Amino acid sequence: MLVLLPPSEGKAPSGGGAPLELGSLSLPGLGEARRAVLDELVELCAADEDKAREVLGLSEGLRGEVAKNAGLRTAGARPAGEVYTGVLYDALGLATLDAAARERAARSLLVFSGLWGAVRVSDRIPSYRCSMGVKLPGLGALGAYWRTPMAAVLPGAAGDGLVLDLRSAAYAAAWKPKGEVAERTASVRVLHAPTRKVVSHFNKATKGRIVRSLLTEGVAPENPAGLVEALRDLGYVVEAAAPEKAGRPWTLDVLVTEVR
Repeated sequence: MLVLLPPSEGKAPSGGGAPLELGSLSLPGLGEARRAVLDELVELCAADEDKAREVLGLSEGLRGEVAKNAGLRTAGARPAGEVYTGVLYDALGLATLDAAARERAARSLLVFSGLWGAVRVSDRIPSYRCSMGVKLPGLGALGAYWRTPMAAVLPGAAGDGLVLDLRSAAYAAAWKPKGEVAERTASVRVLHAPTRKVVSHFNKATKGRIVRSLLTEGVAPENPAGLVEALRDLGYVVEAAAPEKAGRPWTLDVLVTEVR
């Protein structure tokens, strides 16, 4: 099973560990693209703080994020699972998983990123600020930039098992599973049951809890139909139907009345 996660906008400080080693990151096929984004981001942030804030969409109060990006090559790195914070990651609670569940997380979780493309939670990265919606002056819109390298690398990473897609729209645009991979991909929406609407906090927290449940119980469905059954066994209310056409992913609606 491969679980695709969005990053968090907020991130924990880099800390005092050894700096980033690009060559050590998972999915080495993304290495050249990662280096290109890193080079341009660091150069932009080191050269012109005001322009960098504009490009990154940062308010005056987030000016310090520009200096942080300028120092990415020498900043301390830590596991990505410790860098990403926020509602989804709080609910997932990687630090509180037992050893077996942590091993499953290291194998199965893949976090998408405007800067790195995608990393595993065990990959050591520094704290940074660069969303997938950013348009760099040289490389252009990152969502479009990542599509070609992702298309070359991600099908292999998906293997022959379930792909559980929990990404937000901006990050989903960087790689859309196709063909046989799409047929075993399940995209999950979390809906507030009384209103049938997506509510941000419910959505993020429930996705984090779903992943935690699968990891702690050691459940690894092989396909979307198996995921529906597994989630129902875990106590979730799920609505789903197989896609009408071949080569399309499943969409699962998880209904919640409150965050458990």
